[in-house]
Amino acid sequence: MLSSGTVLARLFAAACLITGLVACEKTNTAAGEKGPAEKAGQQLDQAASRAGEELNKAAEVAGKGLQQLGQKIQNEAEQAQQAQPKKE
Repeated sequence: MLSSGTVLARLFAAACLITGLVACEKTNTAAGEKGPAEKAGQQLDQAASRAGEELNKAAEVAGKGLQQLGQKIQNEAEQAQQAQPKKE
């Protein structure tokens, strides 16, 4: 015999499944309207795309900054080397 916890878990799972199916049902497919889950998914896709673009911009700025810093360090190293007396 099944315990009451097992029965409740199965009823809950069935209720969630039915609710999910009803909530995702498209009622205006003939009109071409998108359902709420599809609209939310599209908004998430757009937000992820914008975030990716912003990350690319930030990485490009950081890369340029690091490149400039590397050039500055190289220039200073060359100047320091030139300032030292040559050993013969």
